[in-house]
Amino acid sequence: MNEKILVAEDDPAILTGVADLLEIEGYRVVKAEDGKTALELYKKENPDLLLLDVMMPLLSGYDVCRNIRRDDSLTPILMLTAKGEEVDKVVGLELGADDYIVKPFGMAELTARIRSALRRAALPKNNARNGYEAELVLHASGVTVDFDAMTGRDSDGRTFSLTPKETALLGYFAANPGKAVSRETLLDVVWGIDPDCDITTRSVDQHVARLRQKIEQNPAEPRLIHTVHGVGYRFENNR
Repeated sequence: MNEKILVAEDDPAILTGVADLLEIEGYRVVKAEDGKTALELYKKENPDLLLLDVMMPLLSGYDVCRNIRRDDSLTPILMLTAKGEEVDKVVGLELGADDYIVKPFGMAELTARIRSALRRAALPKNNARNGYEAELVLHASGVTVDFDAMTGRDSDGRTFSLTPKETALLGYFAANPGKAVSRETLLDVVWGIDPDCDITTRSVDQHVARLRQKIEQNPAEPRLIHTVHGVGYRFENNR
């Protein structure tokens, strides 16, 4: 261990409590009480993971995440959101956050989510698909994806980039064509989260929606990633 974690939270009690816990767990902790300071410390300290509160003074967690993701698609970002703020969760994921944690949260859940995110980030780039086997380049319905480069070209010739989680998600689908894959399985394999943990599978749906926007000619009528009602998704490689 000894990874460096940047914790940005404007509630002093939460900030101190989380920082103390993480230090006890063996992490090095950098603290920020507002978004502007968080962004400055990110550039100065080069943390291994960021834990960002959504609502902060000067710059929100959204703003910090957006700024970081312009140049850095790899450093894990976990967003802290207040219970019931569904919009916060969606926006955070759309901006490139890896996951969200809803307040109030248990410390055991928090540390488990951090360990999972760090473990995924530590995978070599050419193993971005979380250890399962898939082709290095995917060709499907006019779409070409280079998993190692995390880039692709859609059927209209437009290029796009993939986040590490989108790469892992598509890689798992491509390695299991024609199979109905449950959301719980995807949480386990791609997110590294115990499917029995009290975490909504909404994260999976949001990431699939983002992936469809990039690889489907018509995301409303997908040809590649099909919804299997009551289960999850099925990938059809119609070359």
